[in-house]
Amino acid sequence: MDFTLDNGGCKMNKKGCCRNSGQKLSVFDWLCDLPETQDDCDFVEVQFKNTRKGYFLNSNKLKLEKGDVVAVESSPGHDIGEVTLTGRLVQLQMRKNGVNPQKVEVRRVYRKARPVDMEKYEEAKAKEHATMIKARKIAENLHLNMKIGDVEYQGDGNKAIFYYIADERVDFRQLIKVLAEEFSIRIEMRQIGARQEAGRIGGIGPCGRELCCSGWMSSFVSVSTSAARYQDLSTNPQKLAGQCAKLKCCVNYEMDVYVDAQKDFPSKEIPLETKTGTFYHFKTDVFKRQMAYSSAPGIPANLVTLSVDRVKEIIAINRKGGKVDALEEKKQSDKPVQNIDFQNVVGQDSLTRFDQSRSKNKKKRNKSRSKDNGQKNRPQDAGKEN
Repeated sequence: MDFTLDNGGCKMNKKGCCRNSGQKLSVFDWLCDLPETQDDCDFVEVQFKNTRKGYFLNSNKLKLEKGDVVAVESSPGHDIGEVTLTGRLVQLQMRKNGVNPQKVEVRRVYRKARPVDMEKYEEAKAKEHATMIKARKIAENLHLNMKIGDVEYQGDGNKAIFYYIADERVDFRQLIKVLAEEFSIRIEMRQIGARQEAGRIGGIGPCGRELCCSGWMSSFVSVSTSAARYQDLSTNPQKLAGQCAKLKCCVNYEMDVYVDAQKDFPSKEIPLETKTGTFYHFKTDVFKRQMAYSSAPGIPANLVTLSVDRVKEIIAINRKGGKVDALEEKKQSDKPVQNIDFQNVVGQDSLTRFDQSRSKNKKKRNKSRSKDNGQKNRPQDAGKEN
């Protein structure tokens, strides 16, 4: 497979599924190695600024590949975007996102972007930040309870989409008139949520990775504090809130696993009655299947950690009207426990073990040499005596 280099590092060819395009919500093209799947669909997926995507009909039978910049039909004029998906996988993505070509009008791909198109596109994109700042001031002067989070110009510069956040319904008819007179373009207002705004802007989460909403999440499920309670997470809003000031989406990831694991756990609302007093639930360790109880409700006083089976046993005794002497069972062992200390049996922990072996080897060599010298000298001495 051919490789190309650019400012972002090493990229695979445009057909490769691992091409690092830098686009948000990129789709893993697992059908890219099958040539027969690339030409059996006339639709292509085109991505625009941030997370906005669209599906267009390649009616002119252009030879398009992943990463090509194309001019597509818009209302009015045309828009510029990057092809992010081709082939049979586009049909699966359209079905997943609820785009039915028979019920929804699918616009066409005009051509591959020309240098003139790219010049207009760059000019339009350069005005987005200044337009957003002016639009915020205009909305503030009109006393509108809304926040304009982003502005996206169309590729030909004739239209702009203003993304805004509002807690209540906003009458922005006067705002549209003022914006149209100020910028001399066609205005489209589009309301988004706080999670969608975070996905468009992007960023790094507390886990050190790219935000899920800008990396791979395309649909947002509501997150409630009950999911945090099931996992015994801290209910501190500062710890549970993400960069969008809403509860983190990742709180829902392991929710089902915790619910399944706690099906046989006793209720946390049931106190444990003992002869010395009443103990209340304080915290639960789902992985170790242990529950901690305190002698005072809501305060970690005289904490006792019990297994789930022991808690069930105590609850059953309390329901029959009895009380246990203590929460923990006294384990009586028949044999005394012997403390087994570590013993250096092999002798490999000595730092001077190699030095000792060398000195022993030297002594053996010296002894053998002395014996050899003595044997050589004996016959000579015997001849002299004779």
